[in-house]
Amino acid sequence: MEVSARDRLSRSVTKPTAVRPRLSIVVLSWNTRELLRDCLASIERQHPAFATEVLVVDNDSHDGSAELVEKEFPQLTLIRNDRNEGYSRGNNIGIEASSGEFVLLLNSDTVILDDALERAVDFAATHPEYGAIGCQLINPDGSIQRACHRFPTLLTALFFDTILERVWKKNPVLHRYFMRDWDHADSRVVDQPPGAALLVPKKVLDQVGLLDEGLPIFFNDVDFCLRLRDAGYRVFFLAEARIIHHVGQSTRQLQDFPVIYTTNRIAFYRKHHGWFGGLFLKSIAVVRVLEIWWETLRRHRRLDDACRGEMAHVTRSLVKILRF
Repeated sequence: MEVSARDRLSRSVTKPTAVRPRLSIVVLSWNTRELLRDCLASIERQHPAFATEVLVVDNDSHDGSAELVEKEFPQLTLIRNDRNEGYSRGNNIGIEASSGEFVLLLNSDTVILDDALERAVDFAATHPEYGAIGCQLINPDGSIQRACHRFPTLLTALFFDTILERVWKKNPVLHRYFMRDWDHADSRVVDQPPGAALLVPKKVLDQVGLLDEGLPIFFNDVDFCLRLRDAGYRVFFLAEARIIHHVGQSTRQLQDFPVIYTTNRIAFYRKHHGWFGGLFLKSIAVVRVLEIWWETLRRHRRLDDACRGEMAHVTRSLVKILRF
């Protein structure tokens, strides 16, 4: 079933059943055709004891992803956007069109293992004190992705990807932020699990709100978990709900990835740490860009055409960050 960009916000679409789905799975797609096929096939292999709907939101892919869904998974709901709406907006479109009691935000570069869906939904249903359930992400080689974080602070910004991190690699600030004291092998309450597979009750979304579209690609999951905390909810990491995750298959295709990441990060700090936090983060980012500018000059050792090209690119990045 396909929903046009014009109709997607005006009505909610479900699978043709008289029973309200207990679970809505929103799969955001952007140029990951083969991985999307694996993801949707893994969903079909699941047989939970409750009704499920799957909504694929395609952000104007140019690799045939939407056509793949139409041809090979016609029973699913396909929402085609006429442009890349970004992560937050794309997921929000899927959430608004969903009708399940629970919503699973699922990246297209994932593969669901075992009975992860049923485990996550059953846990959420019996533990309403949790505003979101994060699943355990597994690398393709079977190792665990240590992807949970504690909430970032101003000290985090001072150490992350700065000269302080490089000269003090085992500093306690980043040790805390990356939760390096935990192997991610057991279930526990966390600040922020990865957004690649995040289960949220629909009633919580109605209360707390959707993803912040002012953070279009990055840090929207961190912001959402902070808003859950402020609303009195906790977030739980369920190690028994295992999902393979091919990290960054969409975001690595972004042009100006460092600039987009940095501006989203500045926006997050502005929102949660005020004008000082935003200015503090921007200052750190500018210093880092200047370091890259100087490293480029030193690496080439002379101002040839290749050096000028790299330095011009870095300068454009600096201007974009300063203007943000």
